Amino acid sequence: MDPARVVELPGLPRRVTVYEVGPRDGLQNESAVVPVEIKAGFVRRLVAAGLSTVELTSFVPPSWIPQLADASGLMDLLRDDLAKAGGRYPVLVPNARGLDRALEAGATEIAVFASATETFARRNLNRTVAASLEMFRPVVAGAGVPVRGYVSMCFGDPWEGAVPVGQVVGVAVALAEMGCAEISLGDTIGVATPGQVVELLAALDARGLPASRLAVHFHDTYGQALANTLVALQHGVTTVDASAGGLGGCPYAGSATGNLATEDLVWQLHGLGIETGVDLRLLVETSVWMAGHLGRPSPSRTVQAMNS
Repeated sequence: MDPARVVELPGLPRRVTVYEVGPRDGLQNESAVVPVEIKAGFVRRLVAAGLSTVELTSFVPPSWIPQLADASGLMDLLRDDLAKAGGRYPVLVPNARGLDRALEAGATEIAVFASATETFARRNLNRTVAASLEMFRPVVAGAGVPVRGYVSMCFGDPWEGAVPVGQVVGVAVALAEMGCAEISLGDTIGVATPGQVVELLAALDARGLPASRLAVHFHDTYGQALANTLVALQHGVTTVDASAGGLGGCPYAGSATGNLATEDLVWQLHGLGIETGVDLRLLVETSVWMAGHLGRPSPSRTVQAMNS
């Protein structure tokens, strides 16, 4: 299939950073454990396809997410390859012990994962929102490497329903004030629509968090991820999270279906004349390869179209 025909729209960035979460967020919900060698091959292929930011894994206790129990082993397999490639390779950490393990394994960037709602904070971290933020404070202060802060359930929660904008802003500002360099806004169950995205971005800007410090992380449960991404770009966001092949969900929120597929995002961005550095054909080949190891086709429409 030929590349997307380029027609630019006014008010969009010239370049967007695609923050690839497939190896961590994409695989964490898989019930069958993927061999660490396959995970390492997945990362190498993503990097070869031009993705310069790839979130590798999470240093959570193995009992929490068995799929990611091999975090240190994965880092060992990838250390030399990633040092040669350059780029950003964050890992998620839940607490101070996770930080210690990540740094011992050679992590050069970390992320912490907060919730905008009390129910999800308790289910995910067994703490209140306030207590979880206090847990992250020494992690961020003592990391010694760049830290990203995730805010989950920014638009809707399967137990609490619609999430007040003020709740999200409070958590995002708290993460920024404790030292997180970048805040990723997560539509964990995929219920947001474009107006809600603009509303939240405006509220954050009013509290001193401009779009230049934000990323967006959309799930495609209701087919809104690309529309939401476009309005975020129109309002100054230049970092977008996505998962190769549309892999992913959330082990603690059953209604969270797949992430925005990286291929679908890149097709849109390239069609708008926005630079990403990504070779879409190599990326599609990577997702087809991984789908073969997982035993099912990729849900990405771009992967399906280009592989037909």
